[in-house]
Amino acid sequence: MARTIKPVCKLCRREGEKLFLKGARCMSPKCAIERRGYAPGQHGKTGQFRRGRSTDYLNQLREKQKARRIYGVLEAQFRRYFQIALRSKGLTGAMLLTLLESRLDNVVYRMGLATSRAQARQLVAHGHIDVNGRRTDAASYLAKPGDVIAVHPASRELNYFKTVVKELADYVPAKWVTIEPSQLSGKMLNRPTREEIDLTLNEQLIVEYYSR
Repeated sequence: MARTIKPVCKLCRREGEKLFLKGARCMSPKCAIERRGYAPGQHGKTGQFRRGRSTDYLNQLREKQKARRIYGVLEAQFRRYFQIALRSKGLTGAMLLTLLESRLDNVVYRMGLATSRAQARQLVAHGHIDVNGRRTDAASYLAKPGDVIAVHPASRELNYFKTVVKELADYVPAKWVTIEPSQLSGKMLNRPTREEIDLTLNEQLIVEYYSR
């Protein structure tokens, strides 16, 4: 499993908006966008030495990169999801986002068991998450409607999850999942539709990028 070891706040600054890669920090005054709302690099603040102008290709590339960074997947993985979406019924862009939202690490994040997708991916990789009663350590597992996602019984005694139980009391999960705070478990009700995915992504630009 690949992971970003560089400062992820630079990724948000590069895209010019919050990608919510660091959980609670993104909602605090410490957020890099709040403190330094310009691109990283020595010329980011002045905007000097920018090459050329904005083009259709650049806009498509930036939207694709933004989606990749939000979900934390590599280019090869992202391209595979696009190929699956291309062969599926319905709008390719919407299906692409639905597949990305169905990843186990994202479902754990949407349930409120983690404050960021990166943290959710770590919980899954360390064996703290069960799917339908079986421990699953593959963050890329595509959850299906009816799947029950829960914290592994042996992990519920960890201090982290004891804190999570208290925080879940006021947490409102995504509409397409349920959560039982006291049990640290929930269920995927359905695959999310585009209307249920609260991301400011223009998926059509991503489709155009791969359709060149």
